Formats: sequence, C-alpha cells, structure tokens
Amino acid sequence: MIGTIQNRDPFLNKLANRLGRERRTEVISPEWKYNPQEEVLKGASQDELVEVLKEQCKNIHTNFVMTDTSHLPTALNEVVETYGGGPIVSWKDERFEQFGLSTLMKEEWAEKGISLHEWDYTRGKENIEKANHANVGITISDITLAESGTAVLFSSKDKGRTVSFLPATSIILVPKSSIVPRMTQAAKIIREKVKSGEQVASCVNFITGPSNSADIEMILVVGVHGPIKATYIVIEDL
Repeated sequence: MIGTIQNRDPFLNKLANRLGRERRTEVISPEWKYNPQEEVLKGASQDELVEVLKEQCKNIHTNFVMTDTSHLPTALNEVVETYGGGPIVSWKDERFEQFGLSTLMKEEWAEKGISLHEWDYTRGKENIEKANHANVGITISDITLAESGTAVLFSSKDKGRTVSFLPATSIILVPKSSIVPRMTQAAKIIREKVKSGEQVASCVNFITGPSNSADIEMILVVGVHGPIKATYIVIEDL
C-alpha cells in the first residue's frame, strides 16, 4: 500500500506561523568561519593517502595488499588460498571484469573445485543462505577513507550488503582512485551525487576492517557481528 500524506502544507504553515516567520521551502547550508575537518591530510597525494591507509590497516587488524591490474588475479587468488578457499560469494559487479578477474573467478576457481556464488537478486533469500555459509565474501570499495581505514560500499540489487558481513572472511578490492582523506570527502561525494540527480544506494555501508566489539568490559572480541578476518587489496588504477 502506498501511503498518502494529508494536510502537510497547512500543518507546516501553522508551525512556521507559531515560530513567527515565513515557511521555509529549502534548507540553506550554513557558512562556517572555521573548517578544521578540511585540514586533515589536506593536499596529500594519492600515494601519500595509500601510505596512510596502509598504516591504519595495522590498527584495525586488516591485511593490506598492493598490486596492479596485471597481477591482481594472482594476488586475489593468493588471499583466497590463505583464507582456506571457498565457498565464495561476490557481488555481481562489472568492475570484476574490468579488473581482469573473470577468468579466475568463473573458470580457474571452478576447475579447482572452489565454488563461487555471484549475487543474483532474482534468487531472493538463496543469496543470503549462500553468503551465510560462505568462507569468503568479495566486494569492491566505492569510496575509501585513508584516515580510518574504512571502505564505503554502495549496495544495490546486484550488490547485496550481506556479502560483506555474513562470510567468515572478507576481501575488499580498493581502487587507488577511490581513496580520499576522510569522512569529510566521502560525505561531499555522496552529497554531490544526490544534487546531480544520480541514484544513490539506499544502504551505504562503512566498513572498517573485520568485526570488532569491545562493549563488554572493554575486552576486544573479533567476529561477533561479521567477518573475523579482512584483507584490502589496493589496485593501481590511476
């Protein structure tokens, strides 16, 4: 059932009247005299941001791998083998093919007996079951925050969010071009997408390494709410 908003305008007009002003129909962004959030890593080159991300990965217990597109299949395969092989679940994402991973994922792994389930929205809950029983989940970062070591994933019908948190381990491919200093820049990117009329994911996940929780007596426990191990594979794509 589609809901219908009733009496919205009279209600909002009444509120504005009680506040002693005209009703505002748009929100004007405030102008701040100081913007310290803009100064963090200001002017850092892409290579410098990679180094910041690399160091932060040590703090968030995440493995860091640097490679280029020609060596990416080998790097990805090595990480999968380190994690014990399949079953594997991944997004249905054209970037895998652009990065030259189609042969590895759709042929070589099959020959080795490593099962791969590619997210298929037409298969409904079966996708979630596959993710729940997968050893490895493979996704691609849309925006990456160097300061915190955070991968930002935009979900869609072909990119189920459970791929990143139900499998035992997580591999996130990080295009070097996706790396920005911090949350400040990520928020700007998302805001510009909205302003330009671009369809933005209804679910945007900010993932910082494997699952960590220290809610009880400040004792760190890994894997409570998601993967127990994570690897970022940074790809030279510039």
